[in-house]
Amino acid sequence: MLLSLNFHTFAAEMELPKIKFPPTKRQYVQLVSAVVLVLFVIRLCKPGVIETTSSDTAVAATDSVGNDTPTRKSQGAELLAVNPMPRLDFSHKHRIRSVHSYHDCFPDLQEIQYPVACANGVPPVENRADAEQRKKDLLFVGANPYYQMDPAMRSSIPYLVPKASHLLQQISRRFLDSLAVKGIPLHKLIVTSVLRTEEDVRRLRRINGNASEQSCHRFGTTFDISYNRYHTVAPPGDPHRRAVRNDSLKFVLAEVLRDIREEGLCYVKYEVKQGYFHITVR
Repeated sequence: MLLSLNFHTFAAEMELPKIKFPPTKRQYVQLVSAVVLVLFVIRLCKPGVIETTSSDTAVAATDSVGNDTPTRKSQGAELLAVNPMPRLDFSHKHRIRSVHSYHDCFPDLQEIQYPVACANGVPPVENRADAEQRKKDLLFVGANPYYQMDPAMRSSIPYLVPKASHLLQQISRRFLDSLAVKGIPLHKLIVTSVLRTEEDVRRLRRINGNASEQSCHRFGTTFDISYNRYHTVAPPGDPHRRAVRNDSLKFVLAEVLRDIREEGLCYVKYEVKQGYFHITVR
């Protein structure tokens, strides 16, 4: 008779004990008994509801504690079969874009760079002996793993103010990072001119009539970086030693200098005939 009883009719006709709060011990027992009876009737009338719920709960509990490894692996395999993971392609390299115009991107003339050099630099240095006495204000920049001093440099000495030294190192490191990202063999920048003493300026003006007496290099804030010569990092026997043209390296250097200039860190002048970028720290 109980098996054929309709659940809805049973729930409607069954009178549950009236409970007053707080319930007594007897009322509590009656309430628990009524709940157990209702669940028993549901189990007899609709067994699928309890079985499905119990099965789902068991799977979720098993996955959460990690005791059913084969089940979790099979589910993961099914998901990957439907939505496979994309393969990472490391063969793609960033393109070399350069800049749209050297003259437009690096237009900072002497009139712009000189006042900044005077404000941020040291008083002009008379000669090399005087530079040795300025070690509190100047840093030696002749040896660095990120750039190369030009061996033929004769009209300047490798000293800069700390702010300019940091800028030179930042430019050189960004240049190497860009080469690595673009898949280009590593080359170090070549610095062609740094601090010029008053003695250097006088000697240079005797050789080159176009050399300025009011040079920004006199203050330790300015340096020149070649754009048509680079120091190859790869050993002589490496087949990729010269697997890139200097023009491509120039394009990458121009990208780096454009970004740093737009960040407000320096002024840059593109020197066409001399073959270098003239840079003053801001």
